[in-house]
Amino acid sequence: MNRRHTLYWLLAALAAALLAAGLAGEFVRQRATAAFSASVAADARLRQSLLDSEIARFRLLPQTLADDRDVIAAANRESGADKRLNAKLESFAGQIGASAIYLVGEDGFAIAASNWRHRDSFVGRDYRFRRYYRDALRRGDGAQFALGTVSHRPGLYLARKAAGDCVIVIKLDFDRIEAQWRTAGGETFVTNRNGVVLVASRPAWRFAMTRPLDPALQRAIAGDIGIPRLTPARFSSDGDGLLHMPERSGRLLLATSAPNRDQWQVNLALPIRVAVTTPMRSAQAVAATLALLVVGALWWLAQSNRRRRERTAQLEAAVTERTAELRREMEERSALEQRAALLREELRLANRLATLGQVTASVAHETAQPVAAIRNYASSAGQLLDLGAAAEVRENLSAIDRLAERIGIITAQLRGFARKGSTGESAVPLAEVLDGARLLLKERLAALTFETPAIPPGLKVRGDKVRLEQILVNLLQNAIEALAGRAAPRIILSLAIAGETLRITVADNGPGIAPDIADRLFTPFATSRAEGLGLGLVIAQDIAQEFGGALRLVPSDTGAAFELQLRLAR
Repeated sequence: MNRRHTLYWLLAALAAALLAAGLAGEFVRQRATAAFSASVAADARLRQSLLDSEIARFRLLPQTLADDRDVIAAANRESGADKRLNAKLESFAGQIGASAIYLVGEDGFAIAASNWRHRDSFVGRDYRFRRYYRDALRRGDGAQFALGTVSHRPGLYLARKAAGDCVIVIKLDFDRIEAQWRTAGGETFVTNRNGVVLVASRPAWRFAMTRPLDPALQRAIAGDIGIPRLTPARFSSDGDGLLHMPERSGRLLLATSAPNRDQWQVNLALPIRVAVTTPMRSAQAVAATLALLVVGALWWLAQSNRRRRERTAQLEAAVTERTAELRREMEERSALEQRAALLREELRLANRLATLGQVTASVAHETAQPVAAIRNYASSAGQLLDLGAAAEVRENLSAIDRLAERIGIITAQLRGFARKGSTGESAVPLAEVLDGARLLLKERLAALTFETPAIPPGLKVRGDKVRLEQILVNLLQNAIEALAGRAAPRIILSLAIAGETLRITVADNGPGIAPDIADRLFTPFATSRAEGLGLGLVIAQDIAQEFGGALRLVPSDTGAAFELQLRLAR
């Protein structure tokens, strides 16, 4: 074969390789980009949900503290009340991880604060200039993201009006969340409704404008935050969903979550190179190799046995290299699946804590009456003791003991619900699971008719008590919210045993579930409520399946009905 024919073969092989590489690379790029875009969007929604859960955990705390007796005593300027409140707020802030908790008096000056021991304590400082203080006085509560005038650290201030025109304030900072975002990789930042960055994995991006704003609006926003001025962002995004950073090479894919109740949005940008470019290059290499092999097969027919053996050896080396690459990809996929399982478990706990925050006010109301009764019994016992009425004093002490036991049962159930569930399963009495859910939601269930059957003492199911309580609390709480504002609200819980399976049905006489929501009810982030995350039923179904059961929506003549299937424990 002369040199001209050899050149033709080489040109044909090159053209086929280039064509195959181009087609394969474009196909893989489109598929990989679509998959990566969906993954980044899901990750952004997950980070938004975890951020919202963190804020929701603190949002009800000012309301609870507003009714605290030490807060009321300090607001009424009782002697020594401010010192007792200082110690309580210091302890409480350390337990829940709040940056600061303080009480502002009716004159606008702080009466007590969790940082009362520090040199830069808030006690005695004037807070009349703060918007959250004015909003709390005007409408009962207030919220403001601003720079601390003392600490000079940004945070979210949540305020609630207390007794005597005083205001209780909790400051929440996001240092821990920002550190987690930096560890997770990529660029994560939170913008408000005006596109101003409030929280970011890069601290230098805080208070930057992601879009042009009117100068007057810029001054208003900067004044509300407490900074001299807003600065333009050091990055930009285009209509293709890409984030451009001058100091960072390579393209970043940007995903933005839907606004939450405060109109905050989580923005997540991850590098495209590893997720898209690398598979595309691999596909191009494989396609080019295959094209060269097809053309080379014809070439090998005209070559000697020596050339055929050499080509075969080269091919085997290429296959070995590709196999090693595939093995590495499988190991990386396994690591990602383990991380996803960990995130699901953390999301379960976040959902349980968010639910716990919603029932805190109910539990606080439930314990308020025994506490008041204990105070009255103790006061009268002192008077009876002065009169020498020992028998009556003994009766009062017995009543106090019973009331304290009742408070202990309620708080023990609340602590148990906040713990992580165990990883195993056991035989759990169904009556204890139902009693635990009923105790957590007792105040909200008292406003409607809740019908339950008599549960045999020996009826047990397979599972974990805390996680099974989480399922029932989710179902009952959804039903309670669906019945808001309806006449004669009613929830019916019924039981049925079929073989080794127990079926628990929770039905209400509410408006029911719309067909378009029912079709994707157990899909993450699918909800019919504006304040809902769309995760409660998904997590409940996941827990039921983990214990060999199931959770599904069943037909109902009135309202909505959910059937929970669990394995019986013999």
